[in-house]
Amino acid sequence: MKIIVDGMGGDFAPHEIVKGSLEAVKEYGVKITLTGDSKRLEQELNNLNAPMDSFEIIHTSQVITMEDSPVKAIKRKTDSSLVKGMLMLRENSDSVLVSAGSTGALLAGGLLKVGRIRGIDRPALTSLLPFRKKSTLLLDMGANTECKPENLAQFALMGTIYMESVVGRKNPSVGLLNIGTEETKGSELYKTAYRMMKEMKGINFIGNVEARDVPEGVVDILVCDGFTGNIVLKYTEGLATSLFTMLKDVMMQNTLSKLAALVLKPRLRQFSKKMDYTEIGGAPLLGINGGIIKAHGSSNAIAIKNAIRQGILFLENGVLERIRAAVTSAEEDEL
Repeated sequence: MKIIVDGMGGDFAPHEIVKGSLEAVKEYGVKITLTGDSKRLEQELNNLNAPMDSFEIIHTSQVITMEDSPVKAIKRKTDSSLVKGMLMLRENSDSVLVSAGSTGALLAGGLLKVGRIRGIDRPALTSLLPFRKKSTLLLDMGANTECKPENLAQFALMGTIYMESVVGRKNPSVGLLNIGTEETKGSELYKTAYRMMKEMKGINFIGNVEARDVPEGVVDILVCDGFTGNIVLKYTEGLATSLFTMLKDVMMQNTLSKLAALVLKPRLRQFSKKMDYTEIGGAPLLGINGGIIKAHGSSNAIAIKNAIRQGILFLENGVLERIRAAVTSAEEDEL
């Protein structure tokens, strides 16, 4: 197992990236390969008194920033921490890459340097969203702003494999995000995707899901195009932050409410932790012919540690091999 971490990707690189990698080494007992400016990475490791025998550093002279054009950067910045990580991922089948860098560059690099799984037209970004009844796997979260019906069907298949192998939910339910529950609702894209998924083997498709029912956790897997999924994701993040702020304002209004807040503090902290994206860590990019975990751009050390945990689970549960096998089986069924 080889864990590759983009040491220069993210708003707080390299400090938080290195710190999170060290915490992963201590907690999970893994060795980590860091790509990036060797002097800066070594300095961070030394400052943290890290065991140097648990780290391999691959020196790079370039960094892909959020302002770079993703495709141009992948093609031109060949000595960047992200591209070097991609090349290592391609060469080692038992490896995973974790990066908090540009989502666009990560997607472009995955397609250009690693390649898609044969039979998968487009990869999908996915993550578990914490809701009232249970967490829901949302995909796509932004990798594909425009999709075809077969793309949505493939997202459902890959999401099913991930939920079964990593999360441990057997026969997870799949819903299609739409403006109504009826089969005839939505654009032609969603109506055609509904028909395809209804007849599809290997998934437990239950039909359309309206947006108002999403926070209830009515399905295990929620499928949509990346444009819609990214709006859902960011609205959910913003709403959670706003609700916590509003709740804090109410609790601080007077002495009685402050006393109530003191009593509720342990439960509120528990609830806050459940809604904290850093506890999830990262989103797997499914459909690429290698394990890629995308961490939030503003990830701190805790988020990076948990993103590495996602990568370990991805490898230990053979997600890549299972997707390959499922796609092959689906192709054979069509013959």
